[in-house]
Amino acid sequence: MAGVDGKAFLVLEDGSIFPGRPFGAVGPAYGEVVFSTAMTGYQEMLTDPSYAGQILVLTYPLVGNYGINRHDVESRRIQVRALVVREACAAPSHWSSEMSLHEYLASQGVPGLAGVDTRALTRRLRTQGVMMGAIVLDEPPLRALERLQHVPRYGTTDLVREVSSPAPYLWEPPLQEQHRIVVVDSGVKFNIMRILRRLGCQVTVVPCTATAEDVLGLDPDGVILSPGPGDPAILDYLVATAQGLVGRTPLLGICLGHQVIARAFGARTFKLKFGHRGANHPVKDLLSGRVFITAQNHGYAVDGEGLRGGLEVWQVHLNDGTVEGLYHRELPILGIQYHSEASPGPWDNEYVFQRFLEMVSHHKEGRWRR
Repeated sequence: MAGVDGKAFLVLEDGSIFPGRPFGAVGPAYGEVVFSTAMTGYQEMLTDPSYAGQILVLTYPLVGNYGINRHDVESRRIQVRALVVREACAAPSHWSSEMSLHEYLASQGVPGLAGVDTRALTRRLRTQGVMMGAIVLDEPPLRALERLQHVPRYGTTDLVREVSSPAPYLWEPPLQEQHRIVVVDSGVKFNIMRILRRLGCQVTVVPCTATAEDVLGLDPDGVILSPGPGDPAILDYLVATAQGLVGRTPLLGICLGHQVIARAFGARTFKLKFGHRGANHPVKDLLSGRVFITAQNHGYAVDGEGLRGGLEVWQVHLNDGTVEGLYHRELPILGIQYHSEASPGPWDNEYVFQRFLEMVSHHKEGRWRR
């Protein structure tokens, strides 16, 4: 395929070395190495801000076969530090394709590595846990391994500030406005705003540094705390914002936003061994008994034992029992660990937005009920 000549390697911090062929941009990359099991949606994953600071490994063996288009982006740019695949398609075929995966990565300065034994790499990450890694070109892998010891760890960097919008902005208005919703941008995906607009919401997006008073000054009918990257344990300013909003407006937390709400109610969060990333994760609703197949992208989870103040566990992951949903016994507050906006993934979980907007309507009418 069109690419770059030379030898390239992915080097993991445990000393494992995975050779491959470079494509995309020329240059090294460092980040936490994670894998996703989604079979499609590589463009949405590349532009998902929750992947900031990470080298993304795709387990599906053929990537790039339907090309890149201008519609399936979830943020302003590619967010991953690098992409690792088994095979990168050089000749995509799709009516909407405008460029190849190689061209897309190269246009935004993001390295790629193809020809990697992603099956062995994924098994390594599942066994040992996610770890820091480096992609190097025409350099001895051991030299890159030495430098890797001095690269900041993934969980020590506030990546939210890197991906958040620098200033407030209005999303495209709906045809008929029913609710005013403010989204606190910790790494929001565009499909959240697309869905809210379709459901009749005027959406204002504010930076992650907006205070509770800043948000309430916009007179919202409800507030969404968005997904985003990194360790929620270092995001005290977002927790303070959530605490300032509790009881004053309906709240929905998605992924990182869910973790922030949990911390606002006394819970701690912890790092998963290799995270949940893909489009096929089973989640059980403890109230109804129903099981949903969900799209997920997170490396941290909530410890439900520390919850207080009326916030309770609503849903759990059927594979490992981790907390996937929260609800408040008395206040209009919901949290979900998965991505109700999909992109990529199943559309089964858009009901969460509808349930949130029902809460908003009841709150506006003064008849809130769970």
